[in-house]
Amino acid sequence: MAVLTFKDFTFEDKKNKVRVNFLKIFYFDVDKESLEKIGKFKINNNKIGFIKISENKAQRKFNQLLEKGFNNLKNKLTNKKAIYIHKNSGIPLIGTNYFGLIDRGTNLIEIKPLTSCNLSCIFCSVDEGPKSKRNLDFVIEKDYLVEEFRKIVEFKQNTHIDAHINAQGEPLLYADIIELVEDIAKIKQVNAISIDTNGTLLNKKLIDDLAKAGLTRINLSLHSLGQEIANKMAGSKYNLTKVKEIAAYIAKKMDLILVPVWLKGYNDNELAKLAKFAEKIGAGKTGPGIGIQNFLGYKFGRNPIKPVEMDVFYKKLQDLEKKHNISLICKQEDFKIEKCDGLPKPFKRGNIVKVKTMFPGRLKNEMLAISNNRIISIPSCHKEGYVNIRIKKSKHNIFLGELLG
Repeated sequence: MAVLTFKDFTFEDKKNKVRVNFLKIFYFDVDKESLEKIGKFKINNNKIGFIKISENKAQRKFNQLLEKGFNNLKNKLTNKKAIYIHKNSGIPLIGTNYFGLIDRGTNLIEIKPLTSCNLSCIFCSVDEGPKSKRNLDFVIEKDYLVEEFRKIVEFKQNTHIDAHINAQGEPLLYADIIELVEDIAKIKQVNAISIDTNGTLLNKKLIDDLAKAGLTRINLSLHSLGQEIANKMAGSKYNLTKVKEIAAYIAKKMDLILVPVWLKGYNDNELAKLAKFAEKIGAGKTGPGIGIQNFLGYKFGRNPIKPVEMDVFYKKLQDLEKKHNISLICKQEDFKIEKCDGLPKPFKRGNIVKVKTMFPGRLKNEMLAISNNRIISIPSCHKEGYVNIRIKKSKHNIFLGELLG
């Protein structure tokens, strides 16, 4: 029997199909009839065996089925189409805010390994989670992500690089998160590695593993210490007791900062409580223990309230600081972020560029295109193949194009 063993796949029997689970939250189905053309088969967790066929032949034929299967990749949480981006996909990792790498001209590089979330927070700026209206999801091969990250680090020639793992969603859904942290930590110029998380997927073992891998700080999105408010803001049942216990454990293993969003009318009275909780559990070893964010409205996000002006927001924090004798206002220098060379931009605003559309974007009537090793988002576009566009935005190597003709 030829037995094929995989790291990223597991197999499930689904009547006349075999479900191939990929990187924990993604899947596609393969007809049993197609598998039986290779040979009689048997599945067992991450293994599939074929009778009366050599291993090389079985591997070659099965790889052909896998390639077809990836065209129908879906997200288990939403059942929406997903795209796997890997080194040989021909898809660059710079140019979009959806996935990949973002360099904003500082020593901090953002790493976005996937899109997806287990919560549907009512204020989510990118409309993520099970209730999301986004069209599709993305997940990136870990080795490709690390390789391209290393190229940016080498370009910057800065010995104090901060790697910040965030996502349009929850980065702890990424199956290779520990290996990702571990590989980034091996890059000698990397000084710190942080991650944004809602905390609901954390447990003590995962925290231990992340700390061992090299994670230095967790930015925990905890918005209330009251269960009812926490549930409302999360858009679903939120395991507040667990997250509070986990927060205290994080603070023993690495740095922790609570990063609540102030949603006026919801958690007004929670901000001071959260600051005192952060102090109590020992958050903020190398920086602030809490960093309160103002809710900002986004065209394609969830907007349950009208945004509060920034001067009103800071006045709110200043009043709370005086009343409770606490520190709430963070500054950029608190996080040791400094300006340094950013990657060159191959396009400027107003440039006319010929691009190749590759696949739909996450928004309705949007296509993502490629040119000069960059991703470009094109709204109101249905055309496939080569098209001409005008660059409308190019800030931070994130490109938005307007279809011409």
